Amino acid sequence: MGVRFLITGGAGFIGSNFIRFLFRERSDIDVINLDALSYAGNLDNLSEVMDNSRHTFIHGDICDPKTVAEAIEGVDVVVNLAAETHVDRSIHSDVHFVKTNVIGTATLLAKALEAGVKRFVQVSTDEVYGELPWFDPNNTDLSAPRFTETTLLSPRSPYSATKAAADHLALAYHVTHGIDVVVTRCSNNYGPNQHPEKLIPLIITRAMGDRPLPVYGDGLHVRDWIHVTDHCRGLLAAAEEGISGTVYNFGGDAERTNISVVEDILEILDRPKNLIQHVKDRPGHDRRYAIDFSRARNQLGWEPLTEFREGLRSTVDWYIVQQDWWQSG
Repeated sequence: MGVRFLITGGAGFIGSNFIRFLFRERSDIDVINLDALSYAGNLDNLSEVMDNSRHTFIHGDICDPKTVAEAIEGVDVVVNLAAETHVDRSIHSDVHFVKTNVIGTATLLAKALEAGVKRFVQVSTDEVYGELPWFDPNNTDLSAPRFTETTLLSPRSPYSATKAAADHLALAYHVTHGIDVVVTRCSNNYGPNQHPEKLIPLIITRAMGDRPLPVYGDGLHVRDWIHVTDHCRGLLAAAEEGISGTVYNFGGDAERTNISVVEDILEILDRPKNLIQHVKDRPGHDRRYAIDFSRARNQLGWEPLTEFREGLRSTVDWYIVQQDWWQSG
């Protein structure tokens, strides 16, 4: 008998990539996919798997206890990828972020406890750690600090605060109720099927139409970029090999300033740099993130495999080919 995964948010960017990854890599995993189909959820992301007998789609909200109880019945592993994720949206209104990221996670944990789920993977973000001192990523300064799993949580946006709350809830359920919980925290994802509100697809799609490219502030904010397939490999490793009660960081070992990422995309698309428009910085914009993933390497045998420029070029190619996908949204 196969292993049953409940994947929440499976119609979104990371969720849909994860489901396709599971079906490529494992023949013994069946997937229950629970998604509310908010603006970032798209059934077109699942066109390859919707008719697969190993995939069951449920349209529902993780905040609804009845829906969750029905979806989680007979499930071995929960991977919680359902979340409101866009920082800018959380600044304008945080109500949906609190509801989905906190109350939704609490609902899932309570029902996982009742159902006797064998493992609960809470998928989080490096943004819960706050920000790091700025370092130029072009300088190979080995003393530049990175987030480790023991870094104190210091979220600085409504979005990251709700994700930190969900992490605490999941780990508290492990301590209090003995649920087998693993928390993963990942750096910035990129790749196919990402909603065009995010930086890389936003720049690609706007540059293709020769439209202005908004860049916050001086553009020197540093992010570590990981290809979504590498993240999917990490999630499966955490689900199968992670130590209960443990947090794992996943990073791409690819720190870049935002402006350099924009310039790389313009070079790939052969568009001029004068499309770049610096705009007023957003409130509380963290200056730098960087991930130390040595624990994942040592305990899970995981490390990123996709070189950033190679992954970025393949991502640009995907958006060029899949214009109907992103223009329809």
